[in-house]
Amino acid sequence: MSLLPETARQVDALVTTAQSTGRTPSLVIGVVRGGTLAHLSVAGEHPRPDADLQYRIGSISKTMTAVLVMQLRDAGRLALDDPLERHLPGTGVGTLTLRQLLGHASGLQREPDGQWWERAEGSDLATLLTGVTAEKLAYPPHRGYHYSNLAYGLLGGVLEAVTGTPWFALLRERILDPLGMRRTTYQATEPFARGYVVHPWHDTLREEPRTDTGAMAPAGQLWFTATDLATWAAFLADPAPEVLAPESLTEMCAPVVISDLDSWRSGHGLGLELHRQGDRVYVGHGGSMPGYVAALAVHRPSRTGIVGFANSYGFRNGGIGTLGLEVLTTVLDAEPTPAAPWRPAAAPPPAEVAELTGRWWWMGHPTDVTWDGGAGHLVAYRRGERMLRFAPEAPDRWRGCSAEEDGELLTVLRDGSGHAVALDVATFVLTRSPDEEP
Repeated sequence: MSLLPETARQVDALVTTAQSTGRTPSLVIGVVRGGTLAHLSVAGEHPRPDADLQYRIGSISKTMTAVLVMQLRDAGRLALDDPLERHLPGTGVGTLTLRQLLGHASGLQREPDGQWWERAEGSDLATLLTGVTAEKLAYPPHRGYHYSNLAYGLLGGVLEAVTGTPWFALLRERILDPLGMRRTTYQATEPFARGYVVHPWHDTLREEPRTDTGAMAPAGQLWFTATDLATWAAFLADPAPEVLAPESLTEMCAPVVISDLDSWRSGHGLGLELHRQGDRVYVGHGGSMPGYVAALAVHRPSRTGIVGFANSYGFRNGGIGTLGLEVLTTVLDAEPTPAAPWRPAAAPPPAEVAELTGRWWWMGHPTDVTWDGGAGHLVAYRRGERMLRFAPEAPDRWRGCSAEEDGELLTVLRDGSGHAVALDVATFVLTRSPDEEP
């Protein structure tokens, strides 16, 4: 699904301007639609980017570490509310939970001890843990948002402790190979873009080291191409169930903590950053390592996303995260997702279901109940707008599977003749007439 020519022109103009004003050697932004890389916009010549050129993604690696944790949770091998002590005993912060670490709500300080881990050769897990003491707690859990790279080093240690498999081997086995991401690697693999710091006065380039971050790798080690990162963006929009259950990914997108208490425009879920732009919420993550910045953002309802890389440590003006959100909004404004075509039902519902359709009343307000034969759901419309879905669970029992009724029980109440006379939705009783008492 390619972009319309005018939309592509707008995206290309944004990218060209950002590379020029930001003074980054090369810049690439990809637009993902319907599970594929729909458009690739590139600028700069050092080197000239393409879809197979590797860049370092930094903290976008955290999104994959988080999915590995969720896989193990779904398999019953750990719980999100497990204390760290259960899997990595002997640290000074063992009461922190995996959920708090995933959501940057633990109060744990941002960095491990020693040199700046992003630019230094990393240590092993045992060495990392020696620096994890009670003094690493900046403040109590859930007092507020506090981003922590160290938290993801610890989560990588938990993954290895639970599975007995090193983090990247686990990643290869459980995510990269199943999704066909062949050009995602632990270390840079040719062809790759060298990363630079751009001199502020001379515009010359200083190449940055490409380190092995060791036990901190789960926080920011990986190298990606635009093609592979587009695959990951498509997964975050619409996950492959054999890799992660869709409901588990939806759980990752629920806020653990709001990071912008003044305007509620940003927050953090389980390993995913959340950004609100108008009425839309984007999920994803930003990333940086010495010599590189990267961006990933997805609008899940429309299965549209952006991926981006630059091989400089930041932009002179603006930033790749801001650019990515601007591109994503531009695409969605210019090309909204078309409505799915209506199709007639192949057959009427069973008689016991047909009896439940039509108008019901509660406290003078109507609810219209229809039948979605394709999904096998009862669909209720309140005041003509709010759509609620119920899936069959047993005779005369339906379980809510959307909005505020998600998980709630709908029970059909019948009279002595067996006719449906009311619907009890979590104790709110809907009747056939507004004159009947609920």
